Amino acid sequence: MASPSERKNDDFARKFRDLFTTRDVILHDGRGLRRFSICGRSQALFASAAALTVLFSGYGVSQAMAGAITFTGAAANPGSPEAQVAAMRAEVARMRAEVAAAKQEARLHAEKIEQRQAMLNAVVSGKADRTVLAQELPAVPQKTSALAREITAPLRRLEARQVALAVKAQQVGKARVREATARIRKLGLSPSRFVKAEVAMGGPYEPVSDEEAATASMADADAQFRSLFLTWKKLDSIESTSISIPSMQPVQHVSFTSHFGVRSDPFRGTAAMHAGVDIPGQTGTPIYATADGIVSHAGRQGGYGNLVQVNHGHGIETRYGHLSKILVADNTRVRRGQIIGLMGSTGRSTGTHLHYEVRLDGRAINPIPFIQSGEYIAQAPVSGGAVGGPR
Repeated sequence: MASPSERKNDDFARKFRDLFTTRDVILHDGRGLRRFSICGRSQALFASAAALTVLFSGYGVSQAMAGAITFTGAAANPGSPEAQVAAMRAEVARMRAEVAAAKQEARLHAEKIEQRQAMLNAVVSGKADRTVLAQELPAVPQKTSALAREITAPLRRLEARQVALAVKAQQVGKARVREATARIRKLGLSPSRFVKAEVAMGGPYEPVSDEEAATASMADADAQFRSLFLTWKKLDSIESTSISIPSMQPVQHVSFTSHFGVRSDPFRGTAAMHAGVDIPGQTGTPIYATADGIVSHAGRQGGYGNLVQVNHGHGIETRYGHLSKILVADNTRVRRGQIIGLMGSTGRSTGTHLHYEVRLDGRAINPIPFIQSGEYIAQAPVSGGAVGGPR
């Protein structure tokens, strides 16, 4: 009697033989029918070859997928394929954000370098791009990534060279400020009229650690350029307002028939104060504004006769008296060197001349230093010339 296992083997063999029995195949070749017979052995061989082909193809695809996952590092991440893909996307997003932050930091460094270069040019050469100097740049982050440090390394080296130049530019700027203020003092004016007071600072001394000092290195560089900016502002204030200081000749050829101060009055013969200088010339000689300003009076005024009075700001005023003709009107702006009238002998005058005054806060001061400040040398007094002026 056969065992159960033998019966199962016989059943399997019978089913296998039934599956691969001899089969007849009929084909039509276009001219007639042809009949072929394929035995079971041949069918089994074809089926085995097809199965092996499918198995090898599946194995190759599985090996390729495993290699791709290993190459991208996803195999190291536990979890489902969806989780691995999400992790890779997060890593790509992080790298993208790091690159964007590095680009932003490089842009900030470049803008700061441009602004500092404009500041150096302004102090050393006097050529200032005010739009660049007026920019308020956001602070560059101190904690940066390795990528950002690598990208901005050349810019940081350039910034370090700029800081070294800023120290020298500060010395040049302060020297120019000292020269400008000395010229102003020579005229008897206070530089404080044209320059704002220094920024007040102070406090007890408290040393810091090396770590704190290193952290503050960037702040020190910014402070150096802030100090340079203040120096430029002071210099710019002096130079821009110096055009309001009367410092040129009111006529082309200068000589004096009467100086500033107490003199013998030409009409009464008694001692009297002469508030300006008398400069002789021909009737119709052009009279020039000695500085930029606003005409505060253009017309007849007492002993001055025809008078042009110019307000130059900062408490400074000039007066041009005895004119034969006035060529400007009240409340109009005049420029240094502009013709404002013609010489004459109107008012309290003994002959054709210009009575020229400089006043500071309404008080008459000697105008000769202002005329000389324009690198003109006053000539010796001319005897017998016309004199005059208000009593």
